[in-house]
Amino acid sequence: MATIDERRSLLRADCTQCAALCCVVPAFARSSDFAIDKPAGHPCPNLRDDLRCGVHEQLRDRGFPGCVVFDCFGAGQFVTRSTFGGHDWRTSPDVADHVGEAFPRVRALFELRRYVAEAAAFPRAAPLHDELEVAWSRLESTVELPLPELLDVDVDDVRAEVNALLLRASQLQRAGEPAAGVDHRGADLAGRDLRGRDLRGASLRGALLVGADLQQADLRGADVIGADLRGADVRDADLRDALFLVPPQLEAARGDAGTRIPAWASRPTHWAG
Repeated sequence: MATIDERRSLLRADCTQCAALCCVVPAFARSSDFAIDKPAGHPCPNLRDDLRCGVHEQLRDRGFPGCVVFDCFGAGQFVTRSTFGGHDWRTSPDVADHVGEAFPRVRALFELRRYVAEAAAFPRAAPLHDELEVAWSRLESTVELPLPELLDVDVDDVRAEVNALLLRASQLQRAGEPAAGVDHRGADLAGRDLRGRDLRGASLRGALLVGADLQQADLRGADVIGADLRGADVRDADLRDALFLVPPQLEAARGDAGTRIPAWASRPTHWAG
């Protein structure tokens, strides 16, 4: 059985092994996240002939923070190398015709794999570890399906089934924490003053925390799966052991040298201090 660190490594994006799928497949809408409009299936004008971003080091300054916080969880290189056998959208009609359907599906499944891997490492969720390992194996088998079968997968059904298991694991892991009874699931907390709050074990699943003030808040053991942390102020906050925290959430937030983050995480370069 692979360790959590091995699984995190497996689910890490490697742009050198990908045919720039995130720069081609999604549509961009001019907004605070993207400086331009880009139709789905069209290469971003910043994409170079070598399939590398020409403004990668200046993405935030040029108005593309949405690119910085995007994470495919390793789906890009998997689709490029495995699903399409190393071919890319520029030279293969089959890739060009189907990559727009395949990549979003696989990315969603890889994100679920990341969450399952995290839950399988929760010590208090030990009664569910066998079920979580089965879920991991099923997701692995699903992403490896031949293209025609992969395109028939109902990702919403898969997500609903896996999410029910993740919720049970979360409840077990958060049990007994000081804020385990705090349920902000799906709540609109945009811009809210949550400074210094003890949120250990709270449910923030899918919460809208855009621009929220979380300075000095204690989020250890809080379930933040799907929480929108764009512009959230996490300076001096404690995010160690936050459940289901993923790198894009850290990239989207505003932290500093005092922000405590998990040992596996890298401190975003745009954070102060």
